[in-house]
Amino acid sequence: MTELHYLDLMELADLIRTRELSPVAVTEAQLERIDVLDNTLCSYAYVMAEEALEQARAAEAEIAAGNYRGPLHGIPIGIKDLCWTQGVPTAAGTQIYQDFRPVEDATVVMKLKRAGAVILGKLQMTEGAYSDYHPTVSAPRNPWNPDYWTGISSSGPAVATAAGLCFGAIASDTGGSIRWPCSANNLTGLKPTWGRVSRFGVFELAASQDHVGPIARTARDAGAILQIIAGVDQRDATALPAPVPNYRDVQRADLRGLRIGVDPAWNGYDVDDAVTAVLSKVSDVLQGLGAELVELRVPDVRQTVADWTPACAIEAAVAHKATYPSRRAEYGAVLAALLDRGHQLNALDYQEILVRRMIVKGQFERLLQTVDLLLTPVQPFAPLTLTTVRTLGEQPELIARLQRYTAPFDMTGHPTITVPGEFDRSGLPIGFQLVGAYLRETELITTAAVFQSETAWHRRHPID
Repeated sequence: MTELHYLDLMELADLIRTRELSPVAVTEAQLERIDVLDNTLCSYAYVMAEEALEQARAAEAEIAAGNYRGPLHGIPIGIKDLCWTQGVPTAAGTQIYQDFRPVEDATVVMKLKRAGAVILGKLQMTEGAYSDYHPTVSAPRNPWNPDYWTGISSSGPAVATAAGLCFGAIASDTGGSIRWPCSANNLTGLKPTWGRVSRFGVFELAASQDHVGPIARTARDAGAILQIIAGVDQRDATALPAPVPNYRDVQRADLRGLRIGVDPAWNGYDVDDAVTAVLSKVSDVLQGLGAELVELRVPDVRQTVADWTPACAIEAAVAHKATYPSRRAEYGAVLAALLDRGHQLNALDYQEILVRRMIVKGQFERLLQTVDLLLTPVQPFAPLTLTTVRTLGEQPELIARLQRYTAPFDMTGHPTITVPGEFDRSGLPIGFQLVGAYLRETELITTAAVFQSETAWHRRHPID
């Protein structure tokens, strides 16, 4: 029980299913741990202690009666605070919505509840899911080293999962906000195909780029969560009607026959030695498992990265039109500047962005028909200090470099998985990214799971 909080979700699920562990006892232990650690880590915006215990008691009674709902039944999960949760404060990192209590659940929350998950609370995030925290918010702290970056928007979900304050979390990614926090906190994060998971009841940053997905400790855990939250939704016409495969069933023992594309020039340009070393080790492991690494050339994404901010700005301006600029004084400076840019954007310029975006979508999808997956860094540099990123929203050159390997796949909507790699000299984690063709989440999860069966980097934890 001393290491209960660091069990993989699927390991815990087996113990709960066989009644070796009680959902109530596990939930109580999680709440106690949150109470002890989160005053410093600040990963939760709101802890749902009473609701969580009520859900845990219901799960325990159902399981005892033989009504086991599946691997998430009785599992304590955290929710990024942009997902509506009925009757519970849902602020999306803002001051404007600090008193908002939704009258219904977001679809992802509803699906988790139907699966019997225990919702521990709402996880902290940047203002409106953009690049900076509202001045009234205490930013989550990296449990590996509090002087280092936690990865922007989905920082609360990542910090809580890494520190053993939940067994997995729901997060979102519009420019890299599942992938950067996972790399910074040594976690596995899945950004599904755009539309694979419903966005109903999820505060928008940029609707056509917002992806909802899981943050977890392992690929198998991420697959178990995606299994529940994926699929069509009558309340969201953009949720894809494609069937949901069995993401939990990892059958491969090796990666023989798998073709993984690598662009040495793109992966190596202006990239720190620590990141290059991680990719080299990862490549060796993948090849040792039987995968074939295929050299190729990715499309030129420099313009796509440059287009991300104006595209995000105009979509964010639409998302905030009810409160901005009418309540400008309640916004933080960085998000306000983004919204101002959205209001100023020329329609002809925006149409050119849309055309370029359609082209790069097609280019990447054609490329991903020639290989099974694509291997890239998550970011081109080793972990960043808080001093470096304190004014990230005011550093366009740093943002462009940071987004080189993330923003393109939000613009195209392709699925990615972020996986823990090696650690740098100071003991901080560095992740890597695999990219798949549309709706190829199964290959991403399976490949990452096989990789993690051969490596132990994801087994390292920051505290305790």
